[in-house]
Amino acid sequence: MEDSLINDYRGNKRLIKAWVFYDWANSAYSLVITSAIFPIFYGAVFLAAETETVSIFGGEIRPTPLISYVTALAFVVVALCSPILTGVADFVGNKKAFLKFYCYLGSLACMGLYFFDLAHIYFSLLCYFLGLVGFWGSIVFYNSYLPDIAFPEQQDAVSARGFSMGYIGSVLLLIVNLAMVMSPETFGFASGGAGSMEAMRWSFVMVGLWWMGFSQYTFYVLPKGVSRGHKITRSVLFNGYNELKKVYRALGENIRLKRYLSAFFVYSMAVQTIMLVATYFGEQEIAWPDEGSKTTGLIVSILIIQFLAMIGAQLTAKASQRFGNLNVLIGINAVWAVMGVYAYFMQSPVQFYFAAATVGLVMGGIQSLSRSTYSKYLPRTVDTASYFSFFDVAEKIGIVIGMLLYGFIDQITGSMRNSVLFLIVFFISGIGLLLRVPKKINP
Repeated sequence: MEDSLINDYRGNKRLIKAWVFYDWANSAYSLVITSAIFPIFYGAVFLAAETETVSIFGGEIRPTPLISYVTALAFVVVALCSPILTGVADFVGNKKAFLKFYCYLGSLACMGLYFFDLAHIYFSLLCYFLGLVGFWGSIVFYNSYLPDIAFPEQQDAVSARGFSMGYIGSVLLLIVNLAMVMSPETFGFASGGAGSMEAMRWSFVMVGLWWMGFSQYTFYVLPKGVSRGHKITRSVLFNGYNELKKVYRALGENIRLKRYLSAFFVYSMAVQTIMLVATYFGEQEIAWPDEGSKTTGLIVSILIIQFLAMIGAQLTAKASQRFGNLNVLIGINAVWAVMGVYAYFMQSPVQFYFAAATVGLVMGGIQSLSRSTYSKYLPRTVDTASYFSFFDVAEKIGIVIGMLLYGFIDQITGSMRNSVLFLIVFFISGIGLLLRVPKKINP
């Protein structure tokens, strides 16, 4: 009965459209908060306060290591909580409720960033922290719908379509936000820097409303999950960890999935870290002529990344059909490794734009193809949330390690360049591990 319910979902165009539309909704967070407006705003807050450090927990710390550590802590929480919640979701058959919870948590936290300032640094960082938890927590349940709604042969294209929709939607909102920041008086704000700062604050509110509002279509159409009629009891709360143990044991019988996960853990550690800190790197390490040029340059580079990432996701999906998922992932990791070396030496805005263009082409591709490859390698099961929880925990633990290493190296050396150079090791290791993944399913 459960298998027939899942088969009823697969290939349904309306469900696929609704699933894809969540990328349209939530990608505004990853672009405006993670990549574009907030990193610029964050640097401007310290600049306006005329300080290079902030007092927190009895010590002084520079802004970039601070944000790296807070980001790492958020991913620790997601990694610890998602197994519990996905286990409960699989048990009661209602993963949509948890998708909603994380969506609303993240969108409200985005709105709370309107009040971000150094005078209230603990509340400010809490909003940033909860926004990360909400976004990445929702991704666990969102991803787990992919094998439910699409057949294996559809999953590369559907996954790429989701990322492409996310890039389009987030860029549309970003364009509006950028117009507000660059011409604040047109939108009723004060002119100059003060008006731009206020416009940035309102952009955070708009992200929360965009994310929450457009998600309603997804919530209305997607099924809640495979209904089992179970109720949550105390014994169920840690069922998620038991499910992870089952998944881990099952990996012993699926060498291809096990080796792929090992490779994904290693290279994703570097990819996600770079994506989370790229704008901070550009803000501090590139020799911009002045503050106005810096803001404009960072915005231009982000738009380049988003536009090319949309194209890259589609090209990667097509390339995987011709050359195979693993071969394409190996090639993309090689590009990332080369760009790591390039980033260590780049100084000028023009060099930064070239790096942004290259990263854009491979960023969407590696995310989309990594997700769909994992989905293809899964055994036939109705407990997709538990398998994607395992995938998510691996990714989040990798991000925690990556962000902690990045922040630590940045803190002790005083330069993010050394941190980026260190991450190249993970791309090279990822290539080696991908080469060990069997191309055929275990007999």
